[in-house]
Amino acid sequence: MTGFSCLALTTGLALLAWTSSRPAVAQSLEASAVQTDVDFSSEVRLVQINATVSDGKRKYVRGLTAENFRIFDNGEPRKISAFEADNSGFSCALLLDSTGSMKRVLPTLKRALLEFIDSLRTNDAVAVYAFSTQLEHLQELTLDKDEVKRAVLMTRAAGATALFDSIYRVVNDLNAIDGKKALLVFTDGDDNASVLNARSAVRQAREIGVPVFAAAQGGALENKDLLKQIRELAESTGGLAFEMRKSGQAKKIFRVISDSLKHGYLLAFHAPQVSARHWRRIQVTVPSVKRARVRAKTGYQAMP
Repeated sequence: MTGFSCLALTTGLALLAWTSSRPAVAQSLEASAVQTDVDFSSEVRLVQINATVSDGKRKYVRGLTAENFRIFDNGEPRKISAFEADNSGFSCALLLDSTGSMKRVLPTLKRALLEFIDSLRTNDAVAVYAFSTQLEHLQELTLDKDEVKRAVLMTRAAGATALFDSIYRVVNDLNAIDGKKALLVFTDGDDNASVLNARSAVRQAREIGVPVFAAAQGGALENKDLLKQIRELAESTGGLAFEMRKSGQAKKIFRVISDSLKHGYLLAFHAPQVSARHWRRIQVTVPSVKRARVRAKTGYQAMP
């Protein structure tokens, strides 16, 4: 599903991610979750996996249970300790690129985002961030879609691009959050204001395992290193990478992402005891689905 043509963003960045929730939101998400014998809790050392499943015709498979999945950790089978079904709600944060070069295209992006927000379910929560030289939190996580729309509409374009700093900071926020999560990035050029580099941001997102939906267009399409970083960020976390070569298709890419998020499952297993920090590979299979294609993160960082 890579290679989508989409919105011509001059330095556009929109970022969908899980963020910290207010108590009312947390209760709503908890009520919608289908779980096994262990809650998703920071008190328990669980490895969480956001996953989507499609069949041989590349159609999403709905209604699966924990019994349908198999998890392998460095080749060893793991028992699923917690599970959320595809009909449980997700939380997402929109991080809008509000740099100066966005003045011409920001209205188009806003219209696409408003339709994306309308496509979400009542149990899906949204937060809004904006960034230029610095990161700004415009709306805390909420189920109130009207509040989210107001935050999107108040975004203004000015300043330089601290792309990787913003990704790193938001992903760090996600580290303490449980439940389904995703991150959507749109960019058309290089970071010109961050202290951190791309490697740091990619490593952090990869270790935490937030699915990243990343799209490049404009000048970013000419930067092979940036495209490689975007693909790595998406593929290693279980997201999707897009190349946007035409304007006016932002709505289509948001529909693809909305569809993916609403068909997501969340699995978790207990991490094994290890003596040293190291990377472990994950494989998720669904034997009950013929020619199943599972999109999920490729591994996690084991901690002693």
